[in-house]
Amino acid sequence: MSKRQLMAIGVKSIPVRKFKNSKLQHFQPDMLAIEKPVALIYNGISHVVMMATPKDLDYFAIGFSLTENIIHSVNDIYGIDIIDTPKGIEVQIELSSRRFSELKEKRRNLTGRTGCGICGTEQIEQVCQDIPTLPLISQIDLADFSDSLSYLSHVQQVGKQTGCTHAAVWLDLKGQFMVGFEDIGRHVALDKLLGFRAMQLPNNPSYQHGVVLVSSRASYEMVQKTAKCGVKFLLAVSAATSMAVDLAKQCHLTLLGFFRGDKGVIYSGDDRLI
Repeated sequence: MSKRQLMAIGVKSIPVRKFKNSKLQHFQPDMLAIEKPVALIYNGISHVVMMATPKDLDYFAIGFSLTENIIHSVNDIYGIDIIDTPKGIEVQIELSSRRFSELKEKRRNLTGRTGCGICGTEQIEQVCQDIPTLPLISQIDLADFSDSLSYLSHVQQVGKQTGCTHAAVWLDLKGQFMVGFEDIGRHVALDKLLGFRAMQLPNNPSYQHGVVLVSSRASYEMVQKTAKCGVKFLLAVSAATSMAVDLAKQCHLTLLGFFRGDKGVIYSGDDRLI
């Protein structure tokens, strides 16, 4: 694969030396995931800088805007321009005047570390959003999801070459793969997925009800982002945190951790499981 092709999927090659049995080896090529600062700029004002894998950034912008309560629907965004600069990437988002006025009132500086969902939040109250209770209108048969883990690696083009990314995938209620995204940050991968889903919803009802599967732990922010978009199921490969479980129970999200397809831990919402 050429250097340009590698860069296009978010990978670069560098020479490295490895050691084995405590002995240095010769130089050989090694693949690294590309990490860049990505600034989300709303109506000319920079709101947040996140470290991210530089692809699918339009979906990231939409997903972040939804899960951070900056917009209420994709119709609140009039346009997105992605500009590559010498120091990073600017994602310029044109907001409706109403949403931009609301944003200016609650604006916060979120210059973040890798994929962090709440870095820079100024007040404790800003961490906790109001999440409505999710209705009990969907159920899944866990047997339909026994092979689901393979879908994570399916979308990790960068991860396969670098071992350096998280993935978030959307499954229908029968456990069938629909779409997935990867990023160096678990929150960013989830935002990309939720942004893509939001774009599909008006014309594709199969994205209305489904299951989010993530390769990471289920932290508070992951539960909050998922529930904020009305998704009722979150399956995580790793553990859940205490605040994540509390929020999942509060909004009646079905949350599973240590998910391995045929086994796992049910933290909340077992009434949606068969």
